[in-house]
Amino acid sequence: MRTDQPVPPPEPRVRVENAWSLLADQSDAIADDITLTLFERDTDIYERFGPELRVDVRQSTRMHIRRGLDVLSGDRSQLDSARETWRETGRRRARQGVPLELVINAYITGARKLWEALVERSRTDLVDVIDAEMLIRAGKAVWANLDVQNGVLIEAYHRESGRLQRQDLQRQQAVIDGLLEGRGADPDFARDAHQALGVGPEDPVACVVVLSEDSPADALAPAEDRLDRAGVHAFWHLRGGVYLGLLAGPLPAEEELVEIFAAAGAGRVGLGRCAGGVAGFATAFQLATRAAETLPRQARGVVPVSGALPEVLLAGSPQMVPLLLAEALGPLLAQPDPQGRTLLDTLAALLRHDGSPTHAAEELYCHRNTVIYRLRQIEDLTGRTLADPRDKLLLTLAMIARGAGE
Repeated sequence: MRTDQPVPPPEPRVRVENAWSLLADQSDAIADDITLTLFERDTDIYERFGPELRVDVRQSTRMHIRRGLDVLSGDRSQLDSARETWRETGRRRARQGVPLELVINAYITGARKLWEALVERSRTDLVDVIDAEMLIRAGKAVWANLDVQNGVLIEAYHRESGRLQRQDLQRQQAVIDGLLEGRGADPDFARDAHQALGVGPEDPVACVVVLSEDSPADALAPAEDRLDRAGVHAFWHLRGGVYLGLLAGPLPAEEELVEIFAAAGAGRVGLGRCAGGVAGFATAFQLATRAAETLPRQARGVVPVSGALPEVLLAGSPQMVPLLLAEALGPLLAQPDPQGRTLLDTLAALLRHDGSPTHAAEELYCHRNTVIYRLRQIEDLTGRTLADPRDKLLLTLAMIARGAGE
């Protein structure tokens, strides 16, 4: 009785794993072929990142192919190590700023090259080891392995990207706080601002302040899109309940900026350009805030600092307003209605028309002599005359202050 029974062939999975293991001696050559393909296909990108990334990709690809062949060959003890390799690659590529699409394409190329190497090997010394059916099984295995790789890598990439974005945002917020405190004139701090924001010390900069009862971020999104298309970077910050933005880059003309933010309708908006680059940001913020405050509380509109200098000056010295009104308009404000209001309306019309009774009369729909008579009453009551430049300036400021207070 014979005892040497024929040994049954190994199951298909084991046969495929054995075939993959026979590529171990080619792992570095396969990896280098993958690397060369990547460099030739995406030359511009790799040249932009520099030689350091090329070296890293070559070393990383060799490690990936070794780990991948270990897993495909059935060595389950290497699975955790392989996962950590994929995870670390995702984190590192995110830190390097490599686009995720480029990384995923590299993994797909690697999987294809690995399977092609197995197919080529099967045509020579693996003819008796692996047939067409086994090649199909091997292909399924390598693509299934790729799905796992991509899942691990993408999650790690996104986590690291999120962490880096939070770090960048915190750094940007700290820099903007420093600029608001007037540190932009410090050369060392200006360098920090350049690194965090990409804004040079002398680059054109503007400040936008939004006063709103609601969060204005969503409303400002269309404005930010328009600025982005124009090459303008907007860095937003919330400080003391005030929503503000630092605009940098090729700033549009002031009229266009006003139109961009007016279309957003985010609330009371003040715009101020920074004299002297980032060194003037603190001052621009203060002036833009005062410009926004010249609008009524429930209003929605945009006020550029340059277009509202008298109002901004008064907003910066609120304690002066009662004294200004009393000194310049006190006797008129003390008149009973409707006489007092008639005189104030006449004074406003005269100031708008540079003291001309004729043009003021046309606006008020009355006779020129009536305006002249009211003007004499105004001058008698206030003791001031529109012929005197200082008196005229004082009366103009007082009327602006009165209008802001109504």
